[in-house]
Amino acid sequence: MRIDAVAFSTNGCRTALRLKEALREDDVRIYCKTTSDSLGVERIEGKVGEWTGASWNECDAIVYIGAIGIAVRYIAPYVRSKTTDPAVVCMDEHGRWAVALLSGHIGGCNELTARIADRMGSEPIITTATDLNGKFSVDTFASRNGMRISSMAIAKDVSARVLDGRFVGFRSNIPVGGDLPDGITPADSGELGVCISSDPGEKPFDVTLNLVPQDIVLGVGCKRGTDPAKLWDFVKSTLDGLGIARQRVAAVSSIDIKRDEEAILELARRLRVPASFHSAEELNSLEGEFSRSEFVSSVTDVDCVCERSAVIAGGEEFVLRKTPRDGMTIAICSKRVEARFL
Repeated sequence: MRIDAVAFSTNGCRTALRLKEALREDDVRIYCKTTSDSLGVERIEGKVGEWTGASWNECDAIVYIGAIGIAVRYIAPYVRSKTTDPAVVCMDEHGRWAVALLSGHIGGCNELTARIADRMGSEPIITTATDLNGKFSVDTFASRNGMRISSMAIAKDVSARVLDGRFVGFRSNIPVGGDLPDGITPADSGELGVCISSDPGEKPFDVTLNLVPQDIVLGVGCKRGTDPAKLWDFVKSTLDGLGIARQRVAAVSSIDIKRDEEAILELARRLRVPASFHSAEELNSLEGEFSRSEFVSSVTDVDCVCERSAVIAGGEEFVLRKTPRDGMTIAICSKRVEARFL
């Protein structure tokens, strides 16, 4: 998890250093904006608002170590949607409190806040209703289990019904481990319910909240300067031809020399998934049978960019091997998505 943290005082820098130590398994990058002793923490030279904008688009979470008002003012211009905004946590400069400020469920802010509090001995402040009442949160469940939520409006209705103790049906086309939480009833029909299915059009309930497992990884390659619309049409038509719903796509992957390729970046944006880029050395380290192209190897030092990229990004079984069109290539892998209630 990429976490950017910014402190505004010497005490805040001390807390930032503790945060980095507490979350060793994550990619924690700490910064500060203070004229006082920074204790070696990297200073932000420009405006914190600009730093916030850059971090907003690149990281999974931002931690502000200072007053909540400071955090609110800096994030205000960038807040868009609970489905896309990063988690935002605010801590006081001494680390006594950890406040889940934004994207509590889908963005994972509530879980991150609880983890920070546990590791640093802070008091967690989490204000979402389902968490306060110890009830099932469908958006947290979906996010934790790698599923796309079909409708945030219906998800809100699900949470309201759970809180009120009204019927919410549940049906899944994949195995789901753990104990069914209170407020959820196994059913094949009913007024409102949750359905886990690779088909986002499956509607067993009068009002159905579809949770679509994101079990597809795309490996892509293209010539420099490829028209983004051209790559999008290629990918879209390929998925449609295979009967794969776009909601199932979990990631777009390619070689690192394409890190700034607008066609690939735009593809990831359209699919609302992360784009990952990998070095030739990383791609070549993969074991297995892959397609080979002497031309591609001469340009990239990799025999097949798209197939290797799909596998290194989590793909487990090929749905489609390397398929070329007009200077573009795509490979599609599936991966296991295992759902589980806590």
